[in-house]
Amino acid sequence: MRIAVLGATGRVGRLVVDQAVERGHEAVALVRSPQKYVQPARGGVEVREADVTGPRSFPDLGDVDVVVSALGISKGDGPGALVAGARILAALPVRTLWLGALGSGLSTGAGGGIYQAVMKMFVGKELAEKAAADAIVLESGATVFHAPDLWVGDVSAARRNVPLAQYPKPFLPPHASRATVAALIVDEAERPTPEAGILVPVAGA
Repeated sequence: MRIAVLGATGRVGRLVVDQAVERGHEAVALVRSPQKYVQPARGGVEVREADVTGPRSFPDLGDVDVVVSALGISKGDGPGALVAGARILAALPVRTLWLGALGSGLSTGAGGGIYQAVMKMFVGKELAEKAAADAIVLESGATVFHAPDLWVGDVSAARRNVPLAQYPKPFLPPHASRATVAALIVDEAERPTPEAGILVPVAGA
């Protein structure tokens, strides 16, 4: 399988590339500055220049099986980067897996009251853009991952993707390691959940 990763230099995107390569897939890193991309230890990753703020020059992805967006909002980005990326991917005839955030848009409140308060405090204005981007890709048939608070850690052996409608609201703020979320994204690429819509990546039992 050929898996393209938008945001391949980010903290989750790098791990998605690593997971894909480790499992024997062909990985395509979509990055703003190809010359700055550092190949993973096993190497062999194709690199293509891709800037969501320049949609006319966005590379063709007709040769990939699935595209993963681990796009985030960087300090140097103005508002609109996520929506711009969502519009580009929504227009492509390629299966899309989009990394969003639990507590935004349709999952507002799903992480519990404490978690939602923390999201408003630390994510704030970005919540509206995350929700808008989600809506665009969902309309195109993409699967969206509403990840909880992300920590450093290993891949959870008991990981699973839970449809948002079946996700039990926790009392304590939920979290998962970035490596676990990356593994779950590749799991979904390999074994699609029918009519997934929004999935919540869960670590542990």
